[in-house]
Amino acid sequence: MPWADADPTRRRSYHVGNLRALLLAEARAILADGGPASLNLRNLAARAGIAAGSVYHHYASKNALLAGLAAEGFRELEEALRLAAGSETPIRDSALAYFAFAHRQPGIYALMFDPPILRAPEVTAARDSAFSVLEQVIGASASQQDRTPDQIHQVALAVWACGHGAASMTLAAGGEGEQPLMEDVIQGLEVLFRRR
Repeated sequence: MPWADADPTRRRSYHVGNLRALLLAEARAILADGGPASLNLRNLAARAGIAAGSVYHHYASKNALLAGLAAEGFRELEEALRLAAGSETPIRDSALAYFAFAHRQPGIYALMFDPPILRAPEVTAARDSAFSVLEQVIGASASQQDRTPDQIHQVALAVWACGHGAASMTLAAGGEGEQPLMEDVIQGLEVLFRRR
């Protein structure tokens, strides 16, 4: 069946300005159901009830769509980190927010760190913006006040890598041992950031 022949009875009403958001929401649902292999622009158009040309207006390729999803994921992670940064225990709560995001959105999380997708400029920019929130939290820590900006950046990279590794380990294990590992990692970070 040609793409333009999508069943008009399935077409949803949407405002033109909201089509990009609709496509991302539908793509996220497809990703959650079957992983990246199940996601293509043709079935996305059918699922959204729109003509395929409308999809191509926003995303020229599957990789462009996946990059859009990954960038959206990093923006959501950034928002979670910003909320955690305002708490009384920002380092602990930032780590918990990172773990929670990874386990709530495993498909998006894996996509966010897929090397070909991560190279897309919009994904890199969204990642850097999320990372900057963590860097600010670390820079505000009492134990880091004598550090240079370069040192703060290096510490933030180490913490980010630690959180990513721990989240990936628990996801790979199907969530087994998630709580003890999370707590061990968080306690390790608290030791590192304890005022000297």
